[in-house]
Amino acid sequence: QVQLVESGGGLVQAGGSLRLSCAVSGRTFNGYVMGWFRQAPGKEREFVAGITWSGSSTYYADSVKGRFTISRVLAKNTVYLQMNNLKPEDTAVYYCAVDRRNWRPKVVTDEAEFEGWGPGTQVTVSA
Repeated sequence: QVQLVESGGGLVQAGGSLRLSCAVSGRTFNGYVMGWFRQAPGKEREFVAGITWSGSSTYYADSVKGRFTISRVLAKNTVYLQMNNLKPEDTAVYYCAVDRRNWRPKVVTDEAEFEGWGPGTQVTVSA
């Protein structure tokens, strides 16, 4: 059974940066789309960024485009989310997840298509 553990969250001032990591265990994530999602207090969980198995294609929510970068290192079975120019509205618990299907040619954004949700990591951005 695949397991994911997020880390790297914290408290940062607006305009600052954080780098989140997601370690995958239980099986290789080679061949699977990986995604980052977030859930702010009182809101539903939303898609943030995704990357295909090859790393050749990425997709971002409009709210983070140009500020966040998703990447993956197959050898480390780890996915990263570099977050720059953070805003108070980025405050949320951030989760990573793996696609239920392998070898998908493009990123999907529906959380129902993902599994292996980790406990999440809290990101708090102060004004």
